Amino acid sequence: MAAKSKGKSPSCFGYPLSIFFIVVNEFCERFSYYGMRAVLVLYFKYFLHWDDNLSTAIYHTFVALCYLTPILGALIADSWLGKFKTIVSLSIVYTIGQAVMSVSSISDLTDHNRDGSPDNVSVHIALSMIGLILIALGTGGIKPCVSAFGGDQFEDDQEKQRTRFFSIFYLSINAGSLISTIVTPVLRAQSCGIHSKQRCYPLAFGVPAALMAVSLVVFVIGSGMYKKVQPQGNVMIQVFKCIGFAIKNRFRHRSKEFPKREHWLDWASEKYDKRLIAQTKMVLKVLFLYIPLPMFWALFDQQGSRWTLQATTMDGNFGSIQIQPDQMQTVNPILIIVMVPVVDAVIYPLIKKCKINFTPLRKITVGMFLASLAFVAAALVQVQIDKTLPVFPAAGQSQIKVINLGTDNVIVQFEPQLRNVTVTSMESTGYMTFETSQLQSLNITSGNKTKHEIIEFPGKNRHTLGIKTTATEIIAKWLFDNVTSKPEEGNNLIRFINNLSDDINVTMEDTSFGTVMSLSASNYASFSGGRKDKIKATRNSSTCSVTSKVFGFGSAYTIIINECTSDNLGILYSEDIAPNTVHMAWQIPQYFILTCAEVVFSVTGLEFSYSQAPSNMKAVLQAGWLLTVAVGNIIVLIVAGASKLSEQWAEYVLFAALLLAVCIIFAVMAYFYTYTDPNEVEAQLDEEEKEQVKKGQHIYENQAEAVSRM
Repeated sequence: MAAKSKGKSPSCFGYPLSIFFIVVNEFCERFSYYGMRAVLVLYFKYFLHWDDNLSTAIYHTFVALCYLTPILGALIADSWLGKFKTIVSLSIVYTIGQAVMSVSSISDLTDHNRDGSPDNVSVHIALSMIGLILIALGTGGIKPCVSAFGGDQFEDDQEKQRTRFFSIFYLSINAGSLISTIVTPVLRAQSCGIHSKQRCYPLAFGVPAALMAVSLVVFVIGSGMYKKVQPQGNVMIQVFKCIGFAIKNRFRHRSKEFPKREHWLDWASEKYDKRLIAQTKMVLKVLFLYIPLPMFWALFDQQGSRWTLQATTMDGNFGSIQIQPDQMQTVNPILIIVMVPVVDAVIYPLIKKCKINFTPLRKITVGMFLASLAFVAAALVQVQIDKTLPVFPAAGQSQIKVINLGTDNVIVQFEPQLRNVTVTSMESTGYMTFETSQLQSLNITSGNKTKHEIIEFPGKNRHTLGIKTTATEIIAKWLFDNVTSKPEEGNNLIRFINNLSDDINVTMEDTSFGTVMSLSASNYASFSGGRKDKIKATRNSSTCSVTSKVFGFGSAYTIIINECTSDNLGILYSEDIAPNTVHMAWQIPQYFILTCAEVVFSVTGLEFSYSQAPSNMKAVLQAGWLLTVAVGNIIVLIVAGASKLSEQWAEYVLFAALLLAVCIIFAVMAYFYTYTDPNEVEAQLDEEEKEQVKKGQHIYENQAEAVSRM
């Protein structure tokens, strides 16, 4: 059995006082991890300017690495340093990684474009990757140790308190996640440095780095109160050797007549003791049950990638509060904090009163089914979003919008006999799509005046035709609309058309559009969504102004300036891209269902992994549980890459179907699983070893007595 430090830890309300430091440590560490992770995919997309697929791929690769390294942490803890020293050592690595991540997002004047993207991007990518690798080593290495270390603080007769500790421990995880996913997106959204458009990623990464340092300090302060299980040698290697010898020994005797053995691992009994074989059996039995579980995490961890990117195409206006896309991730920890105590204190007791045996494996099965439903809900939301997204011209197509800048109605005929449209004064059409090869010319008619225009477009572009009728002629002005996608991050694109006879200088808040000539358009400029700004125009040394309407999220507008007199600026709006109309609140049902799944799946899994593990292999089995998360993130990369689905809703349905199939397989496996009490098994082994010792001693005494008579 593992040797523990002497003395009894001080207690509070029946709980070891040492767990206070462990819970606070976990809160700070989870704040650090989830705070950094909340803004990570947007950092990839908007700072490093990677596309959606690459950002998603690197994000899930990082998460997978975070859950692969627990194997290393468990090996170090159980075989070499012990859990306490492993947590301290890797927390230092973790803190350095967070600091490097913060430094990687810092840019100065010589290293930054006006749009917020770095010039020397290779340096930022290199630093980011170094930081993420160190973070993965740190967070992954301590992950299997902290929960198991907390379980070690309880006595054998404190099973109820230990069970409640795992719920409290999980609450601390989600409290840290909740606060960090509220705070870090706000920090990210701030403008910092010398560039007004530079998002404050150094601060968004820096605060989590500071919290990781606090986590390390708090954990070290409680050092004198901890029960520290001493490492018992290289347990994992012993297990591998035991398994390898059993397979080799069975293969060696395959053709000979040997008595059948109850379990294939019993073929290792010629070399390894009965205790190690029994413990290995327990571990392998649980690890076999873990095989289907990664599919759950493949869906769950898409909250930080696909679901966050989905939120960027939605309306985040919650009245007086503007929700950032990455802040929607806070719905999960908010619901966790509410639901864990409710489920623990209300739902489970009610199920028990109904005389339903809701075993841990049944809970895990229900969790997998609910996660599948959550992705069906996400697919339904995505279908509604897709209906609102603008359609841009494909190769060989051109889109044309007509704006009537005059006082008379105009008729535009697209030749040869493609379409006729009538545009009233100061109105505009929507974008009309034409096959570029068929579009040759157009005729404009206003009253008794006509104008013929030859059209030669390269295709795959949008164009605006501004028409103004004067007393003598029809003026037609072609404008190139260089917008090829919906504005990102919920921003709005704004440009101005000068419908006055004089040139004007236009500004909107702090952004200058320069001099806009008569019947010409400015370039588009980006503004954050959900706000209204003051527009100023200077004409012949006189200034006029007006406050714009409240722009939505993800829109593009052409603002037509028609009047600038006596401090009165007359404007009209022409919508180029409609704002996001599907509200972010529609993501709440999918988050709610997924959180229900997490409560019955993840909390149960942590306790199940601890309860089914032998005393000297608890961190190893915890690492096995966390390994399912890593494999789940790898599955995301494989499925998303292999599916080649062009529609995001179809990808959601695919993941939901895969998890449902896996859920059925797991339910069958769980039906045949037999629960084991490691303490009983090890107590029985202790008794057998004592009997062997007594028997050996008795034989020795008899032999000694026989010798003395000779």
